[in-house]
Amino acid sequence: MEFDLIVRNGVIANASDVLEGQDIGIKNGKIICIGQGLPSSGSTSIIDAQGGYITPGGVDSHVHLEQPDTPTGDTWETGTRSAICGGTTTILAFVFQSRHHESLLPLVEDYRERAKDNAYCDYGFHVILTNPTEKILHDELPLLAREQGISSVKLYMTYNRMKLRDREILDIMVATRKLGMTTMIHAENHDMIDLIIETLEAQGKTEPYYHAVSRPMIAEAEATYRAISLAELMDTPILLVHVSSQVPAKHIRDAQTRLLPIYGETCPQYLWLLAEKLKGEHFHGAKAVCSPPLRETSEETDAMWRDIANGTFTTFSSDHCATKFHVEGSGKRLGLVDGKPFFSKIPNGLPGLETRLPLLFKGVLEGRIQIQDFVRVACSNPAKLYGLPNKGAVLPGKDADLCIWYPHDLMKSFKLGNDMLHHDIDYTPYEDMEFTNWPRYTILRGQVVWNRDGVGITGKPTAGQYLKRTGSSLPGQRNIFVNEWRPPA
Repeated sequence: MEFDLIVRNGVIANASDVLEGQDIGIKNGKIICIGQGLPSSGSTSIIDAQGGYITPGGVDSHVHLEQPDTPTGDTWETGTRSAICGGTTTILAFVFQSRHHESLLPLVEDYRERAKDNAYCDYGFHVILTNPTEKILHDELPLLAREQGISSVKLYMTYNRMKLRDREILDIMVATRKLGMTTMIHAENHDMIDLIIETLEAQGKTEPYYHAVSRPMIAEAEATYRAISLAELMDTPILLVHVSSQVPAKHIRDAQTRLLPIYGETCPQYLWLLAEKLKGEHFHGAKAVCSPPLRETSEETDAMWRDIANGTFTTFSSDHCATKFHVEGSGKRLGLVDGKPFFSKIPNGLPGLETRLPLLFKGVLEGRIQIQDFVRVACSNPAKLYGLPNKGAVLPGKDADLCIWYPHDLMKSFKLGNDMLHHDIDYTPYEDMEFTNWPRYTILRGQVVWNRDGVGITGKPTAGQYLKRTGSSLPGQRNIFVNEWRPPA
């Protein structure tokens, strides 16, 4: 058999196994076989991994690009460009529904047009629901799932312009349960937060640091427990997004122990950053405003690493939701009103598409997690949860999406600077962090799109393909209920 590309001398890492001494044979964008001494011809390209890890291309399942509420954020082109430079070959981004939108269909079509021929990597969509009308739930969601392969929705329990009442969440769960869709939930208690913000502002405590004070861990913990209770009532799989602290993670773990289909996600900022970051001078603390907020102590960050290692967290995503800092009257500076800081007006979110995998790999190198844990949460599980059967594993028949890392001690360590990154954001919250490894090559469907030792970006913004997704292949509804009542069929 003749191959287009052979990758030799690497350590192949999947979620369950690590293989040494095996070549990867690629043809027509697919992994054809894995074996020893695969034959090459004059037309076969060869990459020598030199003993470095070969992981599946990253699947970042929580990305915000070109949403109407992030006018200074990344575009599809700049966001996906940064993705491939960080080893990510697939992203899932959000179609945003505002309260006044009565239909999802034109929103999805508009978002597809924005992404078309502007993506360096493969991509798919979730839908954010803020106005779940009967027409949308009964007519449009089935259409989107069947014809466009959109198999997940995201709901908010906080933010005035997006939050849903419990009854609305239950109504959505009726629809998603019928369709086998995954329901993603941002869980924070809105009324707790609203009261705290009101009192802090009355006391003149409006600097960026008070963003963390206004969203305490108990607000996340209560809403997480409530979301799990709603899901248990409806026998509906859910994913709790961007979990930041121990008690919500324990609620998820307890539900999983009872075999409920409850999944959890965490993000790089909750592994590496603390609330102290919000105290930067000259309003620089605004750069670290995200929700849930950064937590106070390393006890919380250590717990997030532990809950990756013990399997509590299903996925690890960037939650890339970036806005610029140095744009007067826009981006993060919307939180400056007549020169005075107001944390409640600062756009939430951090940049992180390009740094997601290197930050998690840093945990592998430091012994916090195993390489199999890395693959499980950053590649394999996102592909399984969100219906991407061709992604997330280095196996014959899968898309040839690979991330090749440097072998031990070959890459010179460096301190990260924003000018090294490829997004269109004017800062990184990980400035000056030291790295001893970084994606050396990124391969998308058999094509090298990032070569750090060579010219850098070799891919094109027309390379990305839209992915029609199936339902989740992880455990779903169990047909076990809390009593004799059943959800509407």
